[in-house]
This record gives sequence, structure tokens and C-alpha cells, in this order.
Amino acid sequence: MRILVTGAGGFVGPHLITELTHLFGNDAEVVSAPRKPDRSSNTADAAPLDVTDEEAVDRLIGSLAPTHVIHLAAVSSPSQASADFRAAWMVNTLGVLNVANAILRSAPRCSLIFAGSGLVYGDTAKCGRPMDETALLAPNGDYAATKAAADLALGALAGRGLRSVRLRPFNHTGPGQTEAFVVPSFAAQIARIEAGLHPPVMRVGNLDATRDFLDVRDVTSAYALAVLKSSNLDPGVVLNVASGAPRTIRSVLDELLALSRARITVEVDPSRMRPSDTPLYVGNAQAARRLLGWAPRRSFSATLADVLAYWRHTVGVLSRPARDPDSGCHSAQTTTPGPT
Repeated sequence: MRILVTGAGGFVGPHLITELTHLFGNDAEVVSAPRKPDRSSNTADAAPLDVTDEEAVDRLIGSLAPTHVIHLAAVSSPSQASADFRAAWMVNTLGVLNVANAILRSAPRCSLIFAGSGLVYGDTAKCGRPMDETALLAPNGDYAATKAAADLALGALAGRGLRSVRLRPFNHTGPGQTEAFVVPSFAAQIARIEAGLHPPVMRVGNLDATRDFLDVRDVTSAYALAVLKSSNLDPGVVLNVASGAPRTIRSVLDELLALSRARITVEVDPSRMRPSDTPLYVGNAQAARRLLGWAPRRSFSATLADVLAYWRHTVGVLSRPARDPDSGCHSAQTTTPGPT
């Protein structure tokens, strides 16, 4: 097998490549295709790719002739998608179509594993029940709309012979995720407070919403199993990737605070408040269990501990005094912490 991973330089990419290596070993060649050259890639092959460049996509698919493409490339943050909706539509929708059409032209036996989003159900979640794959797509927001459009387009392309697996992962987190998402945002604040870089006050938004959280490594396990099982799946099949376990944002925060070494006060920050009219947003992943043999295996408590450990390490590295190159001594200045 030859597996091409687009968007491999993002948060999910390194975890996925580790999972593919673990599952397939020497039976698969994994080619990483980050947006920009990435010297830290843990694959032997790397091919930088801008998925909005149709000719570049055609060249890579044609020359590589992959047996599988796992398409991760995306504007992955809803807030970033809203801030630059044109870029979100170009990458999240047109980029997917570029990859799909290149496969049809140059590698028609290739299977496309699409990393969609559970957010495509949108307003349908107001029903208050866990959503399965038959739930109506009713996205709200630019990010969810771009993902839904790409998802529907791939379904239509099955009629032209495209072999695709459309995965809809719900919220997932883990080491390496940026502060644009709620769990690393909490963990980074705690790490900075513990390091004495911030006062012992955490500022938070809406804590009342209930969401479906997964470890990113469980999600990448589903992607790898979709590769393994792709020849046995119907073209265009849709599979939710979800825990099915509702968790309030407040409970996630409380568990992280219980792991903290500091006494921390929590204050609501009006600028972070995003009142939700969808109090419960949870997925039903029984189809993935049946067709892929997949189920989440990691304890979410362990996931939270890993995320906090990652941010403790990151904050420690970023706040370490800089070494004076002339004297060999540390200078008094420190680097301002920021998202990775």
C-alpha cells in the first residue's frame, strides 16, 4: 500500500502517521503531504502540497499513484474559518474536490478517507439525542458548512466511481492541539499559572454546554482502520467517530483543575462567552463499531492529563531564560509563551 496523508503538518497528522506505522509497519509506504515543508516529519517521504492548487494536486496524485489518501488538510478551527471564510471554502471544500477529482483522473482504484466533522449536523442536534449518520445535515457556521459541502460532494462523486469513506469525527483533543480549542485553552492557562507567568485566575466562557470528546489517538485509529477495511466498505459510506459519552465543559475544567498544582480561581470572561442554543451535542458511532471494529480505548481522564503535561512542557520551554551566545550564560529575558 501507498498511503498519502494530506495536511500532515497539523495537529492530527503526526498522531495519524504514528498510528499508520503501528498498524501497517513495512506493509505500507506512508507519504506525508503537509502544507509547507516539515523537517520534523516522522515519515521517510514528504511532499509539501497546497490542496487549493489543482495542478499541484494532479501532479502529486499522478506521480505517486497512491492506493489510499487520508485527507486531513483543512482550516480546522471554527473561529479561524469565520475570520477568513473565503480561505475556509477554498481549502475545506474546493481542496477536497481537487483531491477527489485527481484520484478519479489518475488513480481510480484509490480509496479516499475524508476527515469530515460531526459539526455538520448543526441545528439537528437540538433534538437532544445522540446523532447517527441518518441525521439531517444542518450546519451552522462557516466551518461546519464547508465540511458539509465537501461531505455531500464526495457522496455525489461515488456515482462517478470515487471510492471514499466519509468520517465525521466529533470533538477530539490531545497533545499538540492549539489554544483555539477548549481543552488546550484550559490546560495552557493552568500551566502558565503554575509557572508563575499568570495570576492564579482562569478566565472561561460558557461552561454549561455538553459535548462529545475523544482522544485524537482514538480518532486516528478510526482513520487507520478505514484504510484497512476500505475494500469492504460501500463507496461513499458515512461513519461517525464519537464516544457517545456526554461531558459538560464544566466537568472537563473541574477535572483539569483537580490535576493542577496551584490554587486557581475561575472567572467568567464575557469576551469568551458564546451562549449555545445546542446544549447537548453527542454522536452515535455504532456503525463504526460494526463496520470498522472501532471503539474509543483511551480514558478521557488520561487524555486530559496528557494535554496538561504537554502544556506544562511547552510553557516550561518557552519561558526558560534565553542563553547568551557570547557568554554561555542565561540572559535575564524570557520568551513570551504562545500557542504552538
